[in-house]
Amino acid sequence: MPLNRASLLGSAASALTPDPVAPLLIAAQPGRVLGLIGGPGTGLTSLGLALLAGHPGMVAAVDVRGWLCPVAAWEAGIAPDRLVVVRCPDRGDWPKVTASLIEGFPVVYAEVPAHPADADLRRLGALARARNTALILRPVSGDLPSGVLHLRLEAESVQWDGVERGHGALVRRRLTLRASGKGVRGIEQVVEVEDDGSHALRVVPRLAAAPPGFAAG
Repeated sequence: MPLNRASLLGSAASALTPDPVAPLLIAAQPGRVLGLIGGPGTGLTSLGLALLAGHPGMVAAVDVRGWLCPVAAWEAGIAPDRLVVVRCPDRGDWPKVTASLIEGFPVVYAEVPAHPADADLRRLGALARARNTALILRPVSGDLPSGVLHLRLEAESVQWDGVERGHGALVRRRLTLRASGKGVRGIEQVVEVEDDGSHALRVVPRLAAAPPGFAAG
């Protein structure tokens, strides 16, 4: 199913029942840069794969840690013949590798190595806009510089149900995200994303605006 380009703010305001994440609220939009900010174990990789799965054509992923499992991508709904995964542990090669994928694919999910040069990130953002490529950036540590992202999603908390004692079946994972940037019209928002363990991500129909005074970058 193609990604719907409805905005996070406008769609959630009218949502009365749970909706799929990718089609309605969080989208990899052509020519836009989406940032997924947060540490390991917060569900952001699953969210990134869900966004890739929502695109009907070829998609690419840059794996800098060697952790991205193609099987997880297939289970998320990305057909093997639509996915290209490029391993890139070398920080020096990362800007060129990512730029090459932006040139050739409509949607790119790229892990960002530690301590990237701001100039490289800005050039990649400009290239994504010029090529009308949807670019999802997932830093392995730290944040991304202001002005690069159209929409910034920062993981605030994650709750696991069903495996509280270290074993059992995952019943539900609830990830709380803080959204900011132009993609939410400069007004920070809070959204909860649920995953019931079947890789079918959906958004809980609760969108809470941040208190006045919080600025979006």
